[in-house]
Amino acid sequence: MKTTIGMISFIAVGLLAAILFGFRPEATRNLPFDEEQTGLTDRIVIKFSHVVAENTPKGLAATHFAKLVKEKTKEAVEIQIFPNGMLYTEDTEVAALKRGDIQMIAPSFSNLSAVDSAWLVMDLPFAFSDQQAVDKALAGELGTLLAAAMEKHHIKSVAFWSNGFKQMTNSIRPLRVPEDFAGLKFRMLPSDVVISQFQALGATTEKIPFNQVFASLKKGIVNGQENTISNIFTKQLFQTQHYMTISNHGYLGYGVMFNESFWDELPPSIQAELQSALTETTEWMMRNTAAMQEQQLGQLKQLKDIDIHTLTPQEREQWVRAFLPIYDQYRDRIGEALMKEITRPK
Repeated sequence: MKTTIGMISFIAVGLLAAILFGFRPEATRNLPFDEEQTGLTDRIVIKFSHVVAENTPKGLAATHFAKLVKEKTKEAVEIQIFPNGMLYTEDTEVAALKRGDIQMIAPSFSNLSAVDSAWLVMDLPFAFSDQQAVDKALAGELGTLLAAAMEKHHIKSVAFWSNGFKQMTNSIRPLRVPEDFAGLKFRMLPSDVVISQFQALGATTEKIPFNQVFASLKKGIVNGQENTISNIFTKQLFQTQHYMTISNHGYLGYGVMFNESFWDELPPSIQAELQSALTETTEWMMRNTAAMQEQQLGQLKQLKDIDIHTLTPQEREQWVRAFLPIYDQYRDRIGEALMKEITRPK
């Protein structure tokens, strides 16, 4: 009985204290105020999810962009970056963006081809001779058409970021001519054009999210993969691959995307500052990516466990001949307007 009375008394005292102190508006008004929290309720928070490491071109660009936005908006906008697939993978990030769970993503062009077939044009092998050709095309009608393709999916395309050209790696043998691919199994991005590319080389494919590539190569689920120098280096894929071919056969870029409704509801002044920061970041990325790739390739060449071969002009010609039927195969799906904006390899 005494215990029960004691408990009731304790609860009663607690409730009385809450009423007298915790629930009184004047009490909360007199509490110390942290000046750093000023305007916190008015701050616009943008969750930016991506799947690569922070020290890759895209990861560094995301950090650079966030810093610029903070400066340009005087901290009115905060870009929260979630790298390495911390929140969403390649398979789930677009759906999360459309739901509004996140506000910003930067998927690879290949991943965007799963959203709209217009983006398949960016996966056509040897469609671009060099980075300058890519930049010119995306700054022109090609870029305009790709951005327009996302509108019907309620996604706002705001920029194109670069990670350079893809190279081939595998753990079995050197890859110099198409016949060398026979019987090998490659990790691929979710693009029908990439599937056709490997089929033309006599290889099979397996769709594997980027953050699972290293483990899949190590376990032997696949023999090889295609990627940029920076992704091969930063994800240490070279530890599982004994052969690399510098082929520059395909381009790996990213479409920077916003949830359309979120973007449209932003004040025009904020939209302008975000676009300005994106333009500056894109230019910064162009200047730095090539130098990074060159430095990392130099470091890879110093390793003893990986053999690096650069395609000769004669070998490249054989690859091109193997890939040419892909252009006719996908012409109708991609559309003539986009196809005429790229150069068919010779």
